[in-house]
Amino acid sequence: MPKVSEKYIDDKKTEIIEAAYRVCTRKPITSVVMNDVISETGFSHGAIYRYYSDLDEVLRDLVIKINSEHSLDSRLDAILNEAGTDGWKDTVRNVFRLLSDHMIECGTDVMKISIYGDMLAMSEPERVGKIAGNLEKNAQSPLLHLVQKLEAYMKRTVTEKSLKGIKTVEELIQFIVTGYSGIQTGYVLSGSSENRYRPEDMFSVLAESVILLMEGK
Repeated sequence: MPKVSEKYIDDKKTEIIEAAYRVCTRKPITSVVMNDVISETGFSHGAIYRYYSDLDEVLRDLVIKINSEHSLDSRLDAILNEAGTDGWKDTVRNVFRLLSDHMIECGTDVMKISIYGDMLAMSEPERVGKIAGNLEKNAQSPLLHLVQKLEAYMKRTVTEKSLKGIKTVEELIQFIVTGYSGIQTGYVLSGSSENRYRPEDMFSVLAESVILLMEGK
């Protein structure tokens, strides 16, 4: 058998990942099996296993594809790297506006897969930990970078502006993460074509809540 090129292999893997993407927008990842992906590709069992040994390898590359294509690191860094603390309220608002734009750019299908991924993490944490452990830094969830950068900025702001917040920065970060999850769910349930649960409105409320809790009385 003649040796196939790397491009041929990459193209076949891309077909498989795109098939997995379609499957994962239709059903929870917790219930997806390799046969679902095989059926979606139209490949034979033998053909697909030439490229992936199991479903978790497929899911790993699916996560890499989604996170790499929807990174917000550079835009976040542009907001926070040069931000002083005098205009900290506007900086916080800009960060949450970025999150709103990012969610809309990703669309409901990507957000749906993200929600399904959270469900898998709750039901099979060791499995998800193994998948996540095989990701390069630039393919990890963009929220990890955001949490680290925003927490550092908020702590600097609290110190430099002597803010007496109602909650600690650590508690506020937890509030932001859970708030993001709720907005994501509302956005997916309402659908991108409707006006209910608009990300720009919900993230605006979250931003103002964070500002009030940071500033205190």
